Amino acid sequence: MIVILFIVVGLVAWSLHLMQEAVEHQEFSLMLAGTLVAAAAAAMMTVYFLMSHYVGYLNQMPCT
Repeated sequence: MIVILFIVVGLVAWSLHLMQEAVEHQEFSLMLAGTLVAAAAAAMMTVYFLMSHYVGYLNQMPCT
């Protein structure tokens, strides 16, 4: 969990940096890149939570 959290924080920081550069240089492509990086960070957290709930569900199933 800690490793994924550090990766997501890094992606968000990179996204903010890209968006700041986009505003300074008036470039749409950097803003798009920042948005895509932020979306990747959000998707990574979503998949993590979905998988943790699924693994918890599988652990509760009785073994036959």
